Amino acid sequence: MTSLPWIHVEEGRLADDAGRTVVLRGVGLGGWMNMENFITGYPGTESQARASMRANLGAEGYERFFARFMRDFFNDDDAQLVASLGMNCVRVPFNYRHFEDDDQPFVLKDDGFGLLDRIIEICARHGIYTILDLHAAPGCQNHHWHSDNPTHVPLFWQHRHFQDRVVHLWEALAERYRDTPAVAGYNPLNEPADESGSVIGPFYERLEKAIRAVDPNHVLFLDGNRYSSDFSTFEEPFDNTVYTAHDYALPGIARVSEYPGITRGEYFDRHVVEQTFLRRTEFMRRTGTPIWIGEFGPIYTGDPVRDQACYELLRDQLDIYRAHDASWSLWTYKDIGRQGLAHVPEDSPYIRQIAPSLEQKTRLGTDSWGGSDANIRHVMEPIEKLIADEFPDFHPYPWGQRQWIPLLIRNIMLAEPAAEYFGRCFQGLSPERAEELASCFALSSCHVRTELAAVLRDHLMSG
Repeated sequence: MTSLPWIHVEEGRLADDAGRTVVLRGVGLGGWMNMENFITGYPGTESQARASMRANLGAEGYERFFARFMRDFFNDDDAQLVASLGMNCVRVPFNYRHFEDDDQPFVLKDDGFGLLDRIIEICARHGIYTILDLHAAPGCQNHHWHSDNPTHVPLFWQHRHFQDRVVHLWEALAERYRDTPAVAGYNPLNEPADESGSVIGPFYERLEKAIRAVDPNHVLFLDGNRYSSDFSTFEEPFDNTVYTAHDYALPGIARVSEYPGITRGEYFDRHVVEQTFLRRTEFMRRTGTPIWIGEFGPIYTGDPVRDQACYELLRDQLDIYRAHDASWSLWTYKDIGRQGLAHVPEDSPYIRQIAPSLEQKTRLGTDSWGGSDANIRHVMEPIEKLIADEFPDFHPYPWGQRQWIPLLIRNIMLAEPAAEYFGRCFQGLSPERAEELASCFALSSCHVRTELAAVLRDHLMSG
């Protein structure tokens, strides 16, 4: 394993073993060991899409697709691109299913560890740290697709069994990587959403003790509650720990927006964006712990005026993070064209193969991230009115009726049968063809979003 200096928390900052300040700046590897619908093009959840693909490709075609996908999605070419822009860190999200099957809880599989070993080594060769991020936990730690949740109920917080399995997995991860300084640290649970607010604190205390008993050296990167935005349940910070906020700015993720200008009735400019950042990082600044923005970044729609505004927003966010000595991880590195630094082009064989499903996804608005219900307003409006009229005081966690209704109707009810339709796009393909489609995610077959790369390079190379 290529060696990098150890990183630890020292006097309110990240430092290496020589005492030099380290600012981690990089990308999240969404869509690889934790797939997401908007990143690779399927509707619904990863498990739903995989099941439908297996049913239509057969065992051999399915295995060959994903073996090639896992190999080509990130390799030395990708690490070289990341390093060439001046970035020094890759956050690696993973789904627990790579390590454990639900019908054999606590029996860990080698496959997931092998995938992590490979990417840690690739990144280290290019001087890049990795942060290991459990993005989808057994029982689902939040309400949404990115925790592979087919419902809207995060059962992780209701059943000790699921929590026990996460502790067991992290004990094994800590044992494996305890002597690996190329791993900057562990991000044990992405975007937790404990509605009661009473479970997350004790669970973090238990998890911290379990990891430290095995590995006392690695930094912990702990997400706040309510999707990494609420730190009110935390008191004294743990030693050698970074508390991480996610900082998506509304003008960058709303489909119709202006920056600077009005988005959804609110005015946004750099000052407003900085005030939001300061609010989200108040706990870190008050406790004197380092700041890491674990996720942020705009969605690009192809509208040149809006996309230029998104690049201006991104520049402002990067400058704000620099002014406050914050480390960061841009979401996301590679996709099919919505957010990634690199993306599969529209005319690729893979995009052409799933085009009927993509058209249906757009028509029905099944994606939460970057999707639109413009074509089904005639369905949504009566439901919205009915709920508002009958239950005016109903404010479901975490963001009220405005997000709860589309989650249930578009992202679950419509997305579940749409996931089956997605799988049928692969019906009858040979195993060789399945593998060829997966190869479309290799960087050599992708386009780099040149203006995004320029924004990142100019910022990182300027100081």
